[in-house]
Amino acid sequence: MSNRIITGLWQLAGGHDEKVDVESCSRVMEELVQKGLAMTFDMADHYGPAEQVVGHYRSRVSAYTLPQPQPTFFTKWCPQPEVSTAEETEAAVDLARSRMGVETVDRLQVHIWDYTEPTYLSLFCHLQSLQSSSNPKVKQLALTNTDTAHLLLLIHSGFTIASNQVSVSILDRRILNPNGMAAICSSKGVEILAYGVLLGGFLNEKWLGVEEPRGSELGNWSLKKYKRFIDVAGGWIPFQRVLSTLDFIAKKYTSPSSPITISTIAISYVLSLPAVASVIIGSRLSTSSVANAESNRRALDIELDEEDLQMIGQAQKELKDVPGDSGDEYRRAPFLTAKGDLSDHLDREGEEGTRRRLVEEAVARGERVEVSSGSPYEALAGYCRAVRLDSTIHISGTTATSPLPTLLPIAGGSSAASQLTHIFDIVTRALNKLNGSLSDVVRTRLFLSDLEADVEEVSREHGRAFAREGVRPSNTLVGAKLVGEFKVEMEVEARIGGKGVVLRV
Repeated sequence: MSNRIITGLWQLAGGHDEKVDVESCSRVMEELVQKGLAMTFDMADHYGPAEQVVGHYRSRVSAYTLPQPQPTFFTKWCPQPEVSTAEETEAAVDLARSRMGVETVDRLQVHIWDYTEPTYLSLFCHLQSLQSSSNPKVKQLALTNTDTAHLLLLIHSGFTIASNQVSVSILDRRILNPNGMAAICSSKGVEILAYGVLLGGFLNEKWLGVEEPRGSELGNWSLKKYKRFIDVAGGWIPFQRVLSTLDFIAKKYTSPSSPITISTIAISYVLSLPAVASVIIGSRLSTSSVANAESNRRALDIELDEEDLQMIGQAQKELKDVPGDSGDEYRRAPFLTAKGDLSDHLDREGEEGTRRRLVEEAVARGERVEVSSGSPYEALAGYCRAVRLDSTIHISGTTATSPLPTLLPIAGGSSAASQLTHIFDIVTRALNKLNGSLSDVVRTRLFLSDLEADVEEVSREHGRAFAREGVRPSNTLVGAKLVGEFKVEMEVEARIGGKGVVLRV
């Protein structure tokens, strides 16, 4: 298990300080390690010079003696959706190794921007090769911001996943959804690394009893991002009730020798949740970092009692649930990012706009538009993945075809539900290319190789996918003989231009 409090370095990414002094940060890192206040650090390829800070720290301490035990360093790789090759994968790992001054990355956490781009499965195949070589470049593979269904898909595909780093806080309890992240991680031995625990600094006495901040008062990326979480969870007034409750509990545990803060109780609460192995608390590696780390560590000595948890639960009743599953804030509206969209992360608007225009122009001319998935069988058998004519889209029977069958024969392995998760991704990609979406689907047909064994889990996955869209298409589900080891196949029909669900009788 990871250290229960991990020092996160997102605040070195910019949007908090104009300039980051690598040498100064590495000295603070050394002090935190020497005092035993931080033995695991979390960063990413895009967190400014965070990886270089680690490299500078390691070069300094190696000049005399590395502390024992040595700290561990987790980093993230957030590749663009088009990245797919073994060469690109190894180059990214080598860049992290070079920056951090390590032979092996302790834990590489992968962020998947778009599940409908199957290239991420290729990347995991390549990373697994780097992990299992005679001179491994990666010790552990992990995830960040991955939803429950795709965590299971990767596990069932044969990848060993050490952890999933997701947002968890007193406001964001998505991991506790029925059959959700906490339950799955507990059963599969996957650690949850919780970030956003202090809502970017909002869970602090500074914000208790003050007017709602706006505009320039949200002075950094953290505040801008987590103000969106507060808004979607019900707004400033119910958030004040939560702050007051945490403040009351903090005073209960405070003593003259050990002051307890709102932040301390917020950390203790998240650590009490099932499957949460560690919380990630952000640090700027500045002069105040040691004092902050000492304060945060007091949470490890507090065990909230039943009365505390009941008080917190009562305050939470005034909140709204953060929508969707863990990680959805990076893939579906509402985008709970610093800017409220993905423009800081992905640049696809021009390409997407051109494609949409070309499709609409073709449809207006009455032309047939076809989408290929690239499968060699399409040309051989004379079919395509999807066809749009006027407002109607027909999608061929789709199975969990792997983008790299030599290394991964079937996406989702032997799990029918995980195979269907991947099928939905393929179908969604085809619909998107034809300017449609899952919400336009009016009929599905499911074919199962073992109807009796798999009907319940396949039905549950089918229901999950369409519940997110707020529609229920007509459906047929039958047993059928499928090719090879495929357990499920799905056909889809969609009609563009409907107004969504307006009446259910």
